[in-house]
Amino acid sequence: MFAKIRFYWGAFVISFITAVFMIPAVTLAPKYTGVIMYRLNQLIMLFMGAKIQTYGKYNPNADMLVLNHQGIMDIVAIEAFQKHDICWVAKKELFETPWFGYILKNSGMISLDRGNKSGLIKLFKDVKNKLENEHRQIAIFPEGTRAKEQKLLKFKQGTQMIAQKMKLKVQPVIITGSKWVLNEHNKTGHSGTIHIEFLDTIDVATQDEKWFEELYQTMQDKIDEQYTKNQIER
Repeated sequence: MFAKIRFYWGAFVISFITAVFMIPAVTLAPKYTGVIMYRLNQLIMLFMGAKIQTYGKYNPNADMLVLNHQGIMDIVAIEAFQKHDICWVAKKELFETPWFGYILKNSGMISLDRGNKSGLIKLFKDVKNKLENEHRQIAIFPEGTRAKEQKLLKFKQGTQMIAQKMKLKVQPVIITGSKWVLNEHNKTGHSGTIHIEFLDTIDVATQDEKWFEELYQTMQDKIDEQYTKNQIER
C-alpha cells in the first residue's frame, strides 16, 4: 500500500512541477531551457526521495545519446544530472498529452510519427536541424517504448540509419534503478538511487556495419552485470 501511495505522490510531483513551473519557464525563457530543466528535475528528484549515481564520463560533445528505457524517471534523471539543452526524440502521441505535450512542444523536442512512412525522413531532417542549427545533443531510446523486463527490446533501425547517414558520434547510456523509484507498469514507487553509466563514445564514421548489433549486446551485458553484481534491476 505504501508503495502505491509513493507512486501517486511521484506522479503528482512530476505533473505539478511540469505544469506549474516547467512549462511557463521554458516558454518565457527558451534560451535557458537546459538550466531550467536541470533545476526543476533536481527538485522532482528531491521531492521523490531519489538520488543519482553515475559511472563513466558524460560526453557533452557526443551528437547522440542512446539510452535504454523503463519510464519517465529515465528522462528526469538525465535532465537532473546535466545542464545542457538536450533534445529528446519522443513518439508523436506524447505531444498530444496534457502538460507533457506542452513541455515537449515548448522546449523544441522532436516528434516521431511511427505510423507514417515519411516519419523517418522527417526524423532525419529534424535531427540534422537540431545538431547543425541549434547545436543541441540528441537523446533517443532505440527500443522505441518502455520495457518491462531485464532484456532489451529489439532496437529500431531508425537510430542506426540516422547515425550512419550523418556519421554521428554516439554515446551509449545505461540506466538502472529508475523503475524502482517509479514503476509505471505496476504503479509502485520507492525512494532510491538511479544508476547512470556512460559508456565510451562511438564514432560511427570509423565503424563497420556491425556496430549497432555490438552496441545492443554491450548495453545488455552492462544491464546484466549491474543486476548480477548489485541486484539492481533496470
